[in-house]
Amino acid sequence: MRIEQDSSTRKTILTMLKTGGESNVGDMARRIGITEMAVRRHLHVLERDGLIESHLVRQSMGRPMRVYRLSAAADDLFPKNYNALALDLLDELAESEGREQVGRLFERRKQKMLRKYEGRVEGKPLRERVAVLADIQNANGYMVEWEARGDGRFVLKEFNCPIAQVAQKYEFACQCELQLFESLLQTRVERTECLAKGGRKCVYEIEAALDGTNAPLARVGTERNVMPS
Repeated sequence: MRIEQDSSTRKTILTMLKTGGESNVGDMARRIGITEMAVRRHLHVLERDGLIESHLVRQSMGRPMRVYRLSAAADDLFPKNYNALALDLLDELAESEGREQVGRLFERRKQKMLRKYEGRVEGKPLRERVAVLADIQNANGYMVEWEARGDGRFVLKEFNCPIAQVAQKYEFACQCELQLFESLLQTRVERTECLAKGGRKCVYEIEAALDGTNAPLARVGTERNVMPS
């Protein structure tokens, strides 16, 4: 129960700083109805976790006062509606310019991402390219696992899709992702399950390297690499 109360109080402090701006310990204690010592204890945890930051403010009389405000990292704790905004913008583009323009937009995004990431996989064998691709997708929120099979093939699984709502309406998103994977891996990739089409995950079957840079494993079964816990 104490843990739940502590968590609830810290949420109250974060909400207070979000809606009211920076504040000092005394003001927060009065508004919440707890002691200043208790407020400081919660602030210590929030500051340790990188969710708030503090600085000193000079006063006309007396010692400088320490005030607290949200950090940039804390902004991610509050609700966002990016998918709805993206869909609205894409719908406006499709209505005014046609769905073909939406497709061109996704194609330009794919080319931009290819330029951004191709240097990280250039010259690497397929196994390392798959590992780099998994790191890229994990960093982008896709919750990836991948495994190597004994015949030189690989399987990559994505358990989350940050753009699922967009992909459900505009198939260009999934098409361009598949093409991006093939360009980065330099081999054929087949999607066998898709979150945007009702699957539990996105599954990509990756063929053996076309350039022979990743020979089949003769004595090893599978190599499994999971997303960090």
